[in-house]
Amino acid sequence: MPVFTYKALQANGSTTEGQLEAGGRQEAFRLMEARGLRPISLAERSAHPGRNGNGNGKPAAAKSVPGAASEPAAGFSLALGGPRRVSGRVLENFTRLLANLLAAGIPLSRALVILQKEAANPIARAKWKEVHDLVVDGMSLADAMARSPETFPRVYVAMVEAGETGGFLDVVLGQIADFQAGERDMRGKVMTALLYPVILLVLALGVLIFLLVFFIPRFQAIFTGFGAQLPLLTQIIVGASDTLRAYGPVLVLGLAVAAYLVRSWLVSPAGRRAWEGVVLRLPAVGGLVAQYAMSRFCRMLGTLLGAGVPLINGLNVARRSIGNQILVDAVANSIDQVKEGKSLGTSLGECRALFTGSTLEMISVAEESGKLDQELVRIANVTEGDLDRRLRTAVALAEPLMLFLIAGFIGTIFIGMGIPIFTLQDYIK
Repeated sequence: MPVFTYKALQANGSTTEGQLEAGGRQEAFRLMEARGLRPISLAERSAHPGRNGNGNGKPAAAKSVPGAASEPAAGFSLALGGPRRVSGRVLENFTRLLANLLAAGIPLSRALVILQKEAANPIARAKWKEVHDLVVDGMSLADAMARSPETFPRVYVAMVEAGETGGFLDVVLGQIADFQAGERDMRGKVMTALLYPVILLVLALGVLIFLLVFFIPRFQAIFTGFGAQLPLLTQIIVGASDTLRAYGPVLVLGLAVAAYLVRSWLVSPAGRRAWEGVVLRLPAVGGLVAQYAMSRFCRMLGTLLGAGVPLINGLNVARRSIGNQILVDAVANSIDQVKEGKSLGTSLGECRALFTGSTLEMISVAEESGKLDQELVRIANVTEGDLDRRLRTAVALAEPLMLFLIAGFIGTIFIGMGIPIFTLQDYIK
């Protein structure tokens, strides 16, 4: 049976070290909890014949294996095959439950064990176990989550780091869960509003492909037999039909390759930065993205300052919650100016893409009055309310606009097909 070396806190707050035999890490944790110990680190000794681990009465050197599991086969099979992603809803439930457990006074390691046992999804269970093992081995929760960027986004990790820095991790986790719920609700509203137009678009594309591949060639043969001259619009439609029938598979393959190359470029640092710059320059979308980033930055910084975190440290953590790397770089330049002694409002004025003049004025006044933390949270609340109204308006306008475009597209096809019919009698005479 494996031998584990542990370091833990006793009920009186003192630190103790020792070793125990257990069938795995989870059993070792249960044994420690039964003894009233709170684990700080747990490492498995080398497995050799003999009770002491090497068969000669001398203890083997302890070896800490962060994230090691007592069932290596299951861990390896999960790493080598199958998806490693955790759904947004599962991550939201994990975040909210962890916040509630910590708010109830349950230690972090024990809370992670509870969530691991209650996880119904095997991928999530393995991920929570991985985070738990890293935390028990001495790593901070934010650093442990940063090891899995496919599960915990960069903004998520930044907010967790802020909670650990300020000592209000349960509050920040609750805010993260609220953010996730809000984003999920917004995505649901957008998808619901666009469901009908998307269905129409799919049907329209199906009808168009049927017309171009099966109907228009026969239509063209009729006019060719009469020696009729097709109108320009009809010639364009017929040309599209000929191209689709002749090079359809090549076009599909080319689109698939192009989509793969674009996706690979977008996930690269240079491609992501370029794409984020394009998004910021879009007439309608850019303003919404900047407004949302500013709201998250103000809320995070205000929460940190309210918890007593120094301004520089709060700025360094809050800027990572913005998400857009171009805006993060702009705020980083402002932080350098704050370090040189300039006021926050004046320094943030260098980032006009993120902060409007009225927002900077409110920050400056709040900084002078000593109510910066409260004002930043208020700005975030007002901005999020305005952003929600603008998004609702955009979604409401998107549905009729999309229907109009689809109707115009299909109408053009039918007009191009119908015009030659009215001239057919001239060629029959």
